[in-house]
Amino acid sequence: MHPEPVDHAPRQAFPWALLRQRWEDLTFLHWAVAPEVVAPLLPAGTRPDTMQGVSYVGLIGFRMVGLGFGRGPRVPYFGTFWETNVRLYSVDDAGRRAVVFRSLDASRLLPVLVARATLRLPYLWSSMRLDHDGDRRTYRCRRRWPGPAGATSRLVVRVGEQIVEPTPLEHFVTARWGLHTRAYGRTLHLPKLASELAAAPGRGAAPG
Repeated sequence: MHPEPVDHAPRQAFPWALLRQRWEDLTFLHWAVAPEVVAPLLPAGTRPDTMQGVSYVGLIGFRMVGLGFGRGPRVPYFGTFWETNVRLYSVDDAGRRAVVFRSLDASRLLPVLVARATLRLPYLWSSMRLDHDGDRRTYRCRRRWPGPAGATSRLVVRVGEQIVEPTPLEHFVTARWGLHTRAYGRTLHLPKLASELAAAPGRGAAPG
């Protein structure tokens, strides 16, 4: 089956949501890769999603704010934390486009434990912070558990001009309304609605 169209809004309506959240100080960085390089890293039943024959690896840094369950209140303290994730882009035999997380570093231990226990997502507990210096943003991450302990990342970008008309590539890597994950002996597709994004406007430079 052909992949579903890349759309800036989800085509499917959902009567309820398990989780809701808002993202702030959001940065996307991407590198083009050959599909055959990332294919072995995807769960069974999925393949690399491509644009003009190329797939992508994403490094995403942001602040999760006000995580809550369904229509209930947002979780105080534990529902707000820093996150940095590495993700790939997938499509399954039903044509559903999604992301596959290879790692998700988060600065709160409780969400890490819950996500690992329920959906088998590769969450990791890390010490994280964001430094502001004019239009320069520096995301820092040092892993605590489960390891490798002491693994670090540093992401440095400059905020550019506001994006008025996103390119097809920018839609391809951001308009993702589901994730694929391997749990309980099978590959799951978990649909998601658009999160509330509050990112610094504009294109970021390459990491420094």
